[in-house]
Amino acid sequence: MSNTDLSTRLARLLHLADSALPTGGFAYSYGLESSRTFGLLHSESGLRNYLYSFLQQAVGLEVPFLNACYRAALPAGAEVLRTIVQEYDAQLLVPALHRGSLTQGKTWLRLLHSFYPAADLPALGEWLAAEELPLHFVPLLALSLRRLEYALPEIHTLYLHLALRDQISAAIRLGCLGPMEGHRLQHEFYAIFDDLLAGADDLDHRHATRSAVLLDAAQMLHEQVYSRLFQN
Repeated sequence: MSNTDLSTRLARLLHLADSALPTGGFAYSYGLESSRTFGLLHSESGLRNYLYSFLQQAVGLEVPFLNACYRAALPAGAEVLRTIVQEYDAQLLVPALHRGSLTQGKTWLRLLHSFYPAADLPALGEWLAAEELPLHFVPLLALSLRRLEYALPEIHTLYLHLALRDQISAAIRLGCLGPMEGHRLQHEFYAIFDDLLAGADDLDHRHATRSAVLLDAAQMLHEQVYSRLFQN
């Protein structure tokens, strides 16, 4: 691959990480709003601990499913992929998270199709619909970017960046910290991405684990927040 091709590839991946893209992630706080409302976050150090736990859970829970879907891409892995998507759907126990994942999945697929019409990305959604499987964001992220020939480590980094970016944005809008502080904190957290993703290529969906019990509880309690800025 030439240097020009590499530059174009990187630029397009950076575009997919652009906060201006209407992928829907900014509508959700994934437990941050309820954590703050119910007193689980009291300080900047508490926010740092929260973010670290959030990213750990993303690596332990979502990354194994990203790997499994990437390796079971259609058409050869159709039977295996069916089981993986069903298991991913079953582990989304919070209704608001489940709805958000479906919304993001549909938006992501529609957006990428507008960028890459020759890649026939709607076929992914059509297959899932024909199999009566949900169009969740994580499986579609892996399947679509494999079809666009991105490597698995690139997808890991993109996903972790999206997760961190959305959390920092939510923290700023909730008043947990200011914009300058938030973006400095985001910059600092990139330094631990390599450690978080060490060995991530070997994770399979059968190894998916939840590691943040309080975060799970906060996500489930979001519906009880009296006045909400985010959908979950």
